[in-house]
Amino acid sequence: MKKVSSICVALAMLITLAAIAGAQKNSIAPNGAPPNAQTAAAPERDKPLVLTEAIPLENAKGRFDHFATGRGRLFVSALGSNAVEVINISGRILEHTISGIPDPQGVAFSPETNKLFVASGEGKVYIYDGKTFELITSIDFPGGADNLRYDAANNRVYVACGDDEQTGAIATIDATTNQRLDEVYKLGGEPESFQLEKSGPNIYVNVPPLKQIAVINRATKAITRWNLKGVEENFSMALDEADHRLFVGVHVPPRLAVFDTASGRMVAVLRSVQDMDDLYFDSDRKRVYMPGGEGFIDVFQMTDPDHYHLLSKIPTALGARTAGYFGKAGKGFDRFYLAVPARGGQPAEVRIYTVQD
Repeated sequence: MKKVSSICVALAMLITLAAIAGAQKNSIAPNGAPPNAQTAAAPERDKPLVLTEAIPLENAKGRFDHFATGRGRLFVSALGSNAVEVINISGRILEHTISGIPDPQGVAFSPETNKLFVASGEGKVYIYDGKTFELITSIDFPGGADNLRYDAANNRVYVACGDDEQTGAIATIDATTNQRLDEVYKLGGEPESFQLEKSGPNIYVNVPPLKQIAVINRATKAITRWNLKGVEENFSMALDEADHRLFVGVHVPPRLAVFDTASGRMVAVLRSVQDMDDLYFDSDRKRVYMPGGEGFIDVFQMTDPDHYHLLSKIPTALGARTAGYFGKAGKGFDRFYLAVPARGGQPAEVRIYTVQD
């Protein structure tokens, strides 16, 4: 009987293993990814983002907003502390804190003029010396200023400003003279994230109150509008200019939406992490990075410009929805930065992830 029982047990184990193997073979990963797509359970060496270090921000309280980089420094808008944290990237240390900025949001750095621009929700853009971090001047933007983008080719800072249908616009500042320019594009609603083309005239702008993406042609001054279909509350945005694709993070429902910039057609929609505030496109690896306050970074992989899948879901921390990724900047500097708010006695920090092929 012992011998028969042993044989039965062995057969049962073989049948169970075969069933598990079959289930794995036929399983579908999140968002319709192929079974071999990496998920949060993947080995650390196989993850597209690997946590390697963290820089504590002992005095930062509340939530963060946007990131910028320039001349070896990382600039983090510590909105809850009314400050901007200046981090030395190579030294991995907090170098300076610019305090006394009401409701700081967007940040942009101009290496050509060595100036830091900080948008305030209270209705100003503050301009600082990039070496001493002394305040140079400020410019009024009634209704508030949020996202900023720097156009190096023209030494201009573009400002998403206004909080209603009358004041909502994209405005401009001359980074050399520190003067507000007459170049203003009225949108009819409060703008959120936007992206500038480098080899073309277009600015793509999320306008959540209108459930639209506004496309501004800087050459003709014309504004084309794309209506969102089935999704809304479009906040974060990234651009793949080479493949003519625009990536939009929407909150209702939580999705990554992909648009063809040549036609305005939505070509793909994928389930995504909740409470996202930033979105980045990795042009070298054809990936999209989406951090969310739910406590994950979703990494999406492009198969071709019309097809994407969830490559990995990286666990982070609740409320960590603000990040910075600026592409390859030389050997050892391909990093993804994530701002983690203070929680339960743990100080705030900026986590540094190594980006892996």
